[in-house]
Amino acid sequence: MALPLMPKATAVWLVENTALTFEQVAEFCGLHPLEIQAIADGEVAIGIVGLDPVANGQLTRAEVERCEANADASLKLTVTDIPQSNAKPKGARYTPVSKRQDRPDAISWIIKHHPELSDASICKLIGTTKPTIQSVREKTHWNATNIKPRNPVTLGMCSEADLEKAVALSGRSRGPVIHDEPVEDMEVHGEE
Repeated sequence: MALPLMPKATAVWLVENTALTFEQVAEFCGLHPLEIQAIADGEVAIGIVGLDPVANGQLTRAEVERCEANADASLKLTVTDIPQSNAKPKGARYTPVSKRQDRPDAISWIIKHHPELSDASICKLIGTTKPTIQSVREKTHWNATNIKPRNPVTLGMCSEADLEKAVALSGRSRGPVIHDEPVEDMEVHGEE
């Protein structure tokens, strides 16, 4: 079930301005009924300004009145026709501290399996720097003896779709080379 924007602030407003039960408010806001009771008692959410879900279009006044009249009814979030953004944030990719030691392994795997990828695309894919890529490539990395090529997708450093997109953009999608030698040098044998 979808939750309202700013659930605690919405719960504060609903407790202060409606006759809804704690269970109704808790279910709508995705909180525990005891937390709603603590909000009503003034023990929790002190200083949080209530957010009116009717004013911001998440509930209708009729929906609130319907649920106030029937304690067993559940509040339903208003469906909005405003499209939600699927855009990923631009900028550097953050790698958690626990995965940073896996970067050289991922770089080594990409260099081995996709040598056509540029350093810039590897940087973007894994969230590393060009000097790190160069040191792994030249085997001058401080931990070069312990680097084992491991797939960055299985390490959780990038998605399969991102890797495939980077490979496709690198020009590998042109197809395999059929002949390595020029056509003029090939001998043609015919019947005599």
